[in-house]
Amino acid sequence: MLLALAAAGRAHAADDLVTRGEYVAHAADCGACHTRAGGEPFAGGLAFHLPMGTLYAPNITPDTQTGIGRYSEAEFIRALRQGIRRDGATLYPAMPYPSYARMTDDDLHALYAYFMHGVKPVSHPVVQTGLTWPFSMRWPLVLWRRLFAPDPGEVQHQMRERQFPDALVARGSYLVEGPGHCGACHTPRAITMQEKALTALDGTVYLSGGAPVDGWRPVSLRGDNRTGLGRWNEQDIVRFLATGRMPLGAAFGGMTDAIGHGTQHLTPTDQLAIARFLKTLSPQTPAADGWKYDPAATLALRAGDVSARGAALYVDSCAACHRTDGRGYPTTFPPLAGNPVVMDPTPDSLIRIVLAGHVLRATRQTPSAFVMPGFAARMDDAAVADTVTFIRAAWGNNAPAVTAEDVGRIRRTLAAEHPPLSLPLN
Repeated sequence: MLLALAAAGRAHAADDLVTRGEYVAHAADCGACHTRAGGEPFAGGLAFHLPMGTLYAPNITPDTQTGIGRYSEAEFIRALRQGIRRDGATLYPAMPYPSYARMTDDDLHALYAYFMHGVKPVSHPVVQTGLTWPFSMRWPLVLWRRLFAPDPGEVQHQMRERQFPDALVARGSYLVEGPGHCGACHTPRAITMQEKALTALDGTVYLSGGAPVDGWRPVSLRGDNRTGLGRWNEQDIVRFLATGRMPLGAAFGGMTDAIGHGTQHLTPTDQLAIARFLKTLSPQTPAADGWKYDPAATLALRAGDVSARGAALYVDSCAACHRTDGRGYPTTFPPLAGNPVVMDPTPDSLIRIVLAGHVLRATRQTPSAFVMPGFAARMDDAAVADTVTFIRAAWGNNAPAVTAEDVGRIRRTLAAEHPPLSLPLN
């Protein structure tokens, strides 16, 4: 009887460890990169279109032939913290091991248990065939890793010594800088592809906005009023992490997957921890004048005045959902007035949304999806440039104009396997 109870207790503890590991996998956003649309969870194959070619996410299911089923726990932890594969080769830094170096031993132990015992093994070989020479060679990555990847031991020591105003901010710092690896997208990189900052201690460049990823530019997560989170409060951020939508904007690009696979599954306390930490980040470029709504464009459109560049195109194609006042229907059709993405100095994301369309996906708390159709087929580059220029100039946005050349550059990046959306309006 005692042996049976002990066995049951061990089984229960093992189940708890796997469950905790699943939660860590959500916090680390593993599914967003390693699960392709229509594919098996974590079986890899998702393509990342980078300046040096196309990188394909590997299979991280416990399949012993094509996945990570032969990894010991020590090898698994070495891969996550140091970017070294089981065979000794260095992983491409698209794998955010500079951030995962901050993950705790307990979290990595649980994560290993989950991947080995909670994930279905899938036989799916993934071969890196899309990178151009010399980036297709792995040996230079050893030098890159030694130059730019932090030492996990030093990182763990720094984490223990670091001071925070309260435990919630400390937890948010861990989630953002560690498993969440937010800086991998939202921090600019040097020409040698390392993040210019890995933590908030490294200065205001951290989370100040990254380079475009698959044509989408990650915005600033700092306190900038116009182009960051300066006008978002903690509950706005919590709502965004849970649903991908809030009154001032909506998720797009890779953030859609990050929410779908990751942040929506976090506890409300962890979502609040992330929000509280982000609100401690000062603006990178403090400005005396923040965004203020300007009704001039609204009054002109309502009076039938479409003389401004792109105004008529906006009325014909955009105003039904985003309204002539630019305020949209928040949490359904996001506002364009005061939207940080609209005012971003780099207009790539806004251009891409107009060309390719977008889906505001369903989440557990918001089960309805909404579709914006793409206009690539019915608008030429000049028309898209005029429309985007109007949006960026109206309602106090006051962002620079866009050229047809800007639009053409983005149009050429639309992959054939991801054609512009042709679905009707909701």
